[in-house]
Amino acid sequence: MNTEIRDLLFGDLPAESWPVDASNSPHAPWTLFVSARTFAAAGDNENAKQKLREVLALTGLESRHYLQAWHFLRELGEQPLPQEAKHLYGVVVEVALDEGVDVVAAYADHSGRYFNYSGAAIVWDRPNESLDGVIDALLSAGKTVAEQIGPWDGPRPAAPPTGQARISLLVPAGLHFGQGPYQALAADPMGGPVLGAALNLMQSLIAIQDGKE
Repeated sequence: MNTEIRDLLFGDLPAESWPVDASNSPHAPWTLFVSARTFAAAGDNENAKQKLREVLALTGLESRHYLQAWHFLRELGEQPLPQEAKHLYGVVVEVALDEGVDVVAAYADHSGRYFNYSGAAIVWDRPNESLDGVIDALLSAGKTVAEQIGPWDGPRPAAPPTGQARISLLVPAGLHFGQGPYQALAADPMGGPVLGAALNLMQSLIAIQDGKE
C-alpha cells in the first residue's frame, strides 16, 4: 500500500499538510486549521488552541477533522478530558500478507475504506445508510479494546511486518493499538471480534462494488 495513502487514514498528519494549499480551502474547518497553524507558528499557542476547539465544536464533520484537531491540540500541550479521551472516531485494521498489506478502515461518520495489497481500493463516503450497521459493529468492537488499553507513546509505527495484524484505534487521547501474529490476534477475546468485524466490512465493500448488494 502506498505510504502517502496510508498516512491519510489516521488523522495525525502534520499541520502543514492539513491542508497543504490554504488557497484551495476557503471554508471551515479548513480556515480554522490554517488560522491555528498560523498562530502556532507565531508562538501564540492559546489562540491556536482556541481555533482547534472551534473545529471540535462544529457538527457533522468528517471524523478525521476531529482527529486532526486533537492531534494538533496534544502537540500544543492540551489533553482531552477523561470523559472524551476514549471517544472512538475510527478503527484501522492492517493485515500483512506475503503479497503485501490489506487495510480496512471505518470511521464514526460511517465512512469506510478498503485497500487491497495489490493497490486496488474501495472508498465508501456514505452515499447511503446500507453499511451503517456493519461499520457500527466494527466501531463497537474497537471501542471495547480502546477502553482496555493505553495510548501509544511514540510516532505511529510503519505497517506491520508479514504475518502480523494490527488494530489501530483513533481517539482524542492519541493512537491506541494492538498487534500480533494474525492467528493469535484472531483468537484473542478482544482482538478477534475486531478482526471479524473488519473482514465483514471488507466483504460488504467488495460486494457493493461488484454490484451484489
